[in-house]
Amino acid sequence: MAILVTGGAGYIGSHVVYGLVEKKDRVVVLDNLSSGFRDAVAKQATFVFGDVGDVNLVSGLIAEHGIDAIMHFAASTVVPESIARPAAYYANNTVNSLALVDAAIRGGVRHFVFSSTAAVYGNPTSQMVSEEVPTRPVSPYGTSKLMTEMMLRDVASASGLTYAVLRYFNVAGADPFLRTGQSTRAATHLIKVAVQTALGIRDGIEIYGSDYPTPDGTCIRDYIHVCDLVSAHIKALDYLRRGGPSVTLNCGYGHGYSVHEIIAAVKRVSGNDFAAALRPRRAGDAVAVVADSTRLRELLSWTPTFDDLDTIVAHALAWEEKLKLQ
Repeated sequence: MAILVTGGAGYIGSHVVYGLVEKKDRVVVLDNLSSGFRDAVAKQATFVFGDVGDVNLVSGLIAEHGIDAIMHFAASTVVPESIARPAAYYANNTVNSLALVDAAIRGGVRHFVFSSTAAVYGNPTSQMVSEEVPTRPVSPYGTSKLMTEMMLRDVASASGLTYAVLRYFNVAGADPFLRTGQSTRAATHLIKVAVQTALGIRDGIEIYGSDYPTPDGTCIRDYIHVCDLVSAHIKALDYLRRGGPSVTLNCGYGHGYSVHEIIAAVKRVSGNDFAAALRPRRAGDAVAVVADSTRLRELLSWTPTFDDLDTIVAHALAWEEKLKLQ
């Protein structure tokens, strides 16, 4: 049996592919390279160029490779862009996901691991967010992901499919061996932008909102190292394969850092100072979002390895230095 990884040439997907092939799993990567990179895919994996919404292609891959599990990462992920282009986000994140799940059911796929997001919670009233917090997304990105979660739930209840929904908080860092990382140069992830600024790749960094009700006035987020997220995915699939029922899990460390604290860490680790310009708040940004990951830790016996801000920043910095030389 084999695992189909959609979006496996992207940031998170490519890290998970390395984690799977290290376990000697057979992996098929499906990616249209709209935001991914062919050279980010582990050589041990089979790469197929195409769209997850192409039912005939997906059905053929399931039959040809004996796919019994799918890890679905392919998505559009930028909150401000989703507000400007909502239809594109619903088409890519929800409609294409429905086509993928339909092909999976028809092909007899047994397990499905879905890359979701803390954006489904919107702007929660409590800083610590458990899976029981009401889902009230404030952006089309969050809504498109929540709609896919709901669709998965309903389809699974009518079939033999079991699924794990993993709601990411803020993913950062890079593979410590520098095999892959966040390669999109214009990516909007805060740590990547700050690291690029420290290296002179960007002229400066902008802080959107300094009047939030937080200790230093800037937004607070829970940052999880991408390799700890890899282990969560692998453990989630193992759990399903052992017969575990469908589950929704938060992926984060349970503590957060403000924008100012992130910038300070990048300056500290890089040894470089740089400008940070204050700008008005952006639409759709929540004040503080921190994961209650108790369920993930207890159900999957998940223990993070890289829960240290300076380590996350150092790995992100090393990856950007590698990209700068290419």
